[in-house]
Parts: sequence; structure tokens; C-alpha cells
Amino acid sequence: MRVIYLDQVFLLNFVVDYLLLLSAGRLAGEVLRRGRLALGAALGAVYAGAVFLPGMGFLTHPLCKVGAGVAMVLAGYCGSRRLLRVSLVFFAVSAAFGGGILALQLLGSRSLTLSNGVLASPMDLKLVLLSAAGCYGLITLLFQRAARHSPLRELAPAAVELGGRRVTLTALVDTGNTLTDPVSGRPVLVAEGEKVKDLFPPGTAPSRTELRDPASALERLSEAGLRCRLLPYQAVGVECALLLALRADRVTVGGEDYGPLLVALSPTGLTDGGGYCALIGA
Repeated sequence: MRVIYLDQVFLLNFVVDYLLLLSAGRLAGEVLRRGRLALGAALGAVYAGAVFLPGMGFLTHPLCKVGAGVAMVLAGYCGSRRLLRVSLVFFAVSAAFGGGILALQLLGSRSLTLSNGVLASPMDLKLVLLSAAGCYGLITLLFQRAARHSPLRELAPAAVELGGRRVTLTALVDTGNTLTDPVSGRPVLVAEGEKVKDLFPPGTAPSRTELRDPASALERLSEAGLRCRLLPYQAVGVECALLLALRADRVTVGGEDYGPLLVALSPTGLTDGGGYCALIGA
């Protein structure tokens, strides 16, 4: 009689489900929220463990499996405008992964097996962890190479410091964003003007109306002794326009210190519900 250890089943399926959700999001060009991906992976791991409990055999029904997959995607990407695309990619990636496991079984491998339609392993816990770390490293390497040709979008905490003042933001790290400083070639952090007003001395923060006319705002702020400039940019439907930009003393995004960096101030919101108020190219 084969013995199933629920802790190994949970851990193995948590890691694999997390990587599948991560892969689906990156392939679909979706914003990644690591905490929500972990929640979706945990739901999948709980389902995998519940399958082996007494009286829970009904969970192996195909409809239950599809329902568990949908719950995982909703936990990781609920509210996304690309939810359908991410869902289809997730099930496609999962099917490909399952096919690979079946192929290994046909070749005589017993390192990974599907039991009751759930990923299981006869390996000890240490080997499971080492294998998971190796798989994660391999997938990360593959996606780093693929990012040269496909956009990668991920949320990260950002901090901007200027003259002893500091604001924290949620930034979208987007490889599709190519806005750079024309002088230094370094990336530019684009932030909603309303979100960084605390960087300015009291009474000097530009209003939304001024940000729509950056030339006049530049003149006033320059007289106040602030290091500002006009930054040209292009976007979909915009051939050439200008943004008011200031030189921050220090910018950190996702733990990476960019040092002094240009911060361009957007007069409008950057998203309609994506959960971020700044963006920067990778």
C-alpha cells in the first residue's frame, strides 16, 4: 500500500501551482502580485491535499478540478482586464505540464507522479525542496531570456526622496515602457502628480491644471529653486508631448536603488484599477 504524506503533497503542489500561475501571468503580459499568486497556489495545494482525505474522493471529478483551477486564477488575477486570457494560458500551461509528467511516467520515471489527478512524489522533503528551487531557477532564467522579446509587468514598492522629503508608491515595472532620460539614457519613473505632491515644499506642489501645461509650471518651480525640466515622450495616440519632470535625490524600486533619477509627473491617472500609481521600465 502506498503511503501519501500530506505535507509533501501540499508543499510540492504549492510550489508547482505558484510557478504555473506565475508562468501564465508572464506569458499573458499581466501584472504580477506575488502575494495573490501565493494565495492562489495555497488554494491549489489545499485542494491537492484534500483529494487524499477519506470521503473526499468526489474532488477528483473533472468539474471539481476545473473549479479548483478557476479559483486559483481568480485568487491570483481577479479584477484583471486580461482575466480570460490568463485563465486560458493557465489551463494550457497546466495541461502541458501534466502531459510532461505523464510522458515521464511512460518512460519509467517515478520522481514525479500523478495520483488521483494530483501531483505527488515519493521523494523525501529535502529533495522536494531542492527540486523546487532548481525548477524555479530554470524558469526564472528562461523568462529572463524571453523578456527581451515579450513584455514583463510586475508590481513593486517604490520610494522617492527629495530634499529630505519622502513618498512611497506602488510602481509597475514594465519592460514595454521605454521612456528614458535623453541625456543620461537612464530609465524615468513616471508617477501621478497627485501622489508625489508631498515631495514639494508647502504651497509649491503643481496642480493638475499646471501639469497639463508643464512649460508654465516649469517657470514657477524653477523660480522656487526646484530642479525641474521638460521631458518629451511618445505614447499611443500621442505623437509628441511634454511632461514636467524633477530630479529626485534617490529612487528605489522593488529594493533596487536607482540613486538620483528623473521622476516625470503625469497630470492624469496611470491605470483604471491596476493598483499602481507609477511605472518604470526595466
